[in-house]
Amino acid sequence: MVSSHFSDARINLSHGGGGRAMARLIDNLFIKHFANPWLEQRSDNAVFVPPPGRLVVSTDSHVVSPLFFPGGDIGSLAVHGTLNDVAMSGAKPLYLTAAFIIEEGFAYQALEQIVISMAAAASQAGTPIITGDTKVVERGKADGVFITTTGIGVVAEGIDISSERAVPGASVLLSGSIGDHGMAIMASREQLKFASDIVSDSAALHDLIANMVAVAPAAIRCLRDPTRGGIAAALNELAQQSGVGMLLNEAAIPVQASVRAACEILGLDPLYVANEGKLLCICDADAAEPLLQVMRHHPLGRAAAMIGQVVEDPGHYVEMITDFGGRRIVDWPLGEQLPRIC
Repeated sequence: MVSSHFSDARINLSHGGGGRAMARLIDNLFIKHFANPWLEQRSDNAVFVPPPGRLVVSTDSHVVSPLFFPGGDIGSLAVHGTLNDVAMSGAKPLYLTAAFIIEEGFAYQALEQIVISMAAAASQAGTPIITGDTKVVERGKADGVFITTTGIGVVAEGIDISSERAVPGASVLLSGSIGDHGMAIMASREQLKFASDIVSDSAALHDLIANMVAVAPAAIRCLRDPTRGGIAAALNELAQQSGVGMLLNEAAIPVQASVRAACEILGLDPLYVANEGKLLCICDADAAEPLLQVMRHHPLGRAAAMIGQVVEDPGHYVEMITDFGGRRIVDWPLGEQLPRIC
């Protein structure tokens, strides 16, 4: 429940000015909800001892509009998005940092709701937010609040997962239905009503990935979370970086009926719509079935499917066998179909 004890109903410039108002905001909001030994030191840094392995770090800024949407908000999204970027290397996420840019006049109650959601997501993932920063900008300069998060993780020895390791003959796996997040944002932004509600798939994927790595540590070649640009952008990027092609099977790609219908109404292709709780896995062909079984036993991978394979292609194209038996190029996105979705 959001508290109401804070005396200022809205954020003003003094909350970012380094004085008493800012100290009260930090104490009553961030330290209160993100509580952990590192933050309680009230230092400008956090000192920690990393476990053995290779360190991984990733930073992401979140400017989603609207700030609250079915299935999440900018707070939980900021946690999930950065944790997933770290986890795509096969890493175990350890810590997060968070920086807030808040617009003057933003409601304190809405900010606390975001912070509570963020704290819950970090706690559920087992990754404390150990340091951060707060800035307040003039009215009209930040559209409410922007959040930048940095994640730190560690990759165990013997794990080698990168975007350059796809090879011809490898299988392409997808953890579940596509387009849920992007269409949830669009439906909320435009106040669209559909027969069934579309909910964002925003979720932290590191636990699912840990299960996958445990069963086939050497067989997983690439992992990618298909956020902006959807699976089309993610697979084109992997094809280019690995110097291969991809051949997809349209009939095998899971899309919820409500998402497909919404995309048809809006003239969008689900392949290009953002996801925040799905992953692509390129693995050795003989490991595809064991990995699918592990994925389907996890709540975030129940609809996992093999959607294609890696092929030799000097042009590094992503192609798809359509439902009608033809073939078409799945090209890079042109521009951004859905801005401000993460």
